[in-house]
Amino acid sequence: MKEFKIRENEAGQRFDKYLAKLLEEAPKSFFYKMMRKKNITLNGKKAQGNEMLCTGDMVKLFLSDETFEKFSSAKQASYARAKLQIIYEDQDVLFINKPAGMLSQPAGDGTPSLVEYLTGYLLDTGALNAADLVTFRPGVCNRLDRNTSGLVAAGKSLTGLQDLSAMFHNRNMEKFYLCLVVGVIKNEKYIKGYLHKDEKCNKVIISADRTEDSQPIKTRYRPVCDNGKYTLLEVELITGRTHQIRAHLASEGHPVAGDQKYGDKKANQYFRDRYQLKYQLLHSRRIVFPKDCGRLKALEGRTVTAPIPGLFGQVLQGEKIDITRRNEIL
Repeated sequence: MKEFKIRENEAGQRFDKYLAKLLEEAPKSFFYKMMRKKNITLNGKKAQGNEMLCTGDMVKLFLSDETFEKFSSAKQASYARAKLQIIYEDQDVLFINKPAGMLSQPAGDGTPSLVEYLTGYLLDTGALNAADLVTFRPGVCNRLDRNTSGLVAAGKSLTGLQDLSAMFHNRNMEKFYLCLVVGVIKNEKYIKGYLHKDEKCNKVIISADRTEDSQPIKTRYRPVCDNGKYTLLEVELITGRTHQIRAHLASEGHPVAGDQKYGDKKANQYFRDRYQLKYQLLHSRRIVFPKDCGRLKALEGRTVTAPIPGLFGQVLQGEKIDITRRNEIL
């Protein structure tokens, strides 16, 4: 017999979801059958699987050691390590300044992603232990393109992961990016359109009118400063679609510098030759939280800001784009 006491990171989820993590190698039919036969109980009683778990609940599995080991998720796992720039951290969430070139989430090819690095960081700092990872896995709440830098929010507790993910889904915060674009822009603009994703080539198409399978997009930008050829923009992402900022700005005739998919080839070659730039100059800069953040009280009214990456700053300096007088928005 195995006995488990529900901890804070495991509370707030359905019992069957918990069992699916605890016995991740077992088909769902197995643990439903075990619940019917009372070989799996919750607080000493027969369970249906739809019960919401609370801290302190007791789970008992009347299974042989061989059966438990066969289906259990409690296996030794190795996690990638990398030096992460943590911008903010509390007991439920943390924010990381992701460098360009790092995946936000696993891609399926075995390349380590921010999720693996995050898990390694939490294990190394003692925020989580191996036992925690049996039924809870930390994760990121927003995704940046591999070659986009900046703020990625992560949940280090179940509360943090659930509530912060819901806030991103419901667009309950303001998200601001910095990017360097081709051309001169002098005025703030609010642009709308429709985005259609071509899954085969992982590219999106922007149109003024709705097309089949397209999604509405909204973007607001305002110029910070320019050098007569290129403009540094602050972009507010109102909707959050795949490649939205890059494709939307390109459709306006102002592609992001260094963008190999939607960018200007001549400009990209210039930045590659002069600065060895291999990715787009697009940086998730600030997230501004509302006054009401539910259970995540520490985030209420808070602004989280990620420093501009070194190469981005070098390009701005080299192009004589002076941002020192525009700190009010940066």
